[in-house]
Amino acid sequence: MYALVESGSITKIFTNPKGFVLNNNQYPADIFSKWTKDEKEAIGIYEVETDSTNRKDEKWYINTNESYAFGSGKVTRSWGTATAKAHADSLFTAQDETDGLGTEGDVKVEGLKTVLIRTIKQQAAEILQDTDWYIVRKADAGTAVPSAITTHRAAVRTKAASMETAITNASNTPALETLYTYTEQEDGSITRPLGELPVLEA
Repeated sequence: MYALVESGSITKIFTNPKGFVLNNNQYPADIFSKWTKDEKEAIGIYEVETDSTNRKDEKWYINTNESYAFGSGKVTRSWGTATAKAHADSLFTAQDETDGLGTEGDVKVEGLKTVLIRTIKQQAAEILQDTDWYIVRKADAGTAVPSAITTHRAAVRTKAASMETAITNASNTPALETLYTYTEQEDGSITRPLGELPVLEA
């Protein structure tokens, strides 16, 4: 990515190399790859440097629009301070109900906790679905469910419950993010504080 700087101000951003006209001169797209850094900067073309200090994971935060600045001989792309997404549900207020927008106390906008817990429930249901046929067979024909299957299904439910509790107890959005942050252990395995739902061993 490049920027055209004229009289100290950024006048154009090039997301991809393309020809352009500057001071009545036509420049081909290949100057971006063939010209040296000094040659490009001599006519005001600067490669954009990215400062991602404030840019955060969009699963958890709302980032500002990117902005560009020229200073100290370089062009920098950066973002403002990100805003954490709401971790708790937003509810309709009495005024909302008066205004006909919804019933007071009902969920107006779902927070991250609600979304994440629903995802855990869906994942657990999908895992259990693979062994549901054992339960159906037991109900239909009285065939005993293997103990390994019973143990596995109980473990899925127990783990799902503990994961939901951890999500519920998270005090804010950064705490939720921490639950989902993977780290490499000394043995080389990758884990996260929230853990994972157990899968049935083949």
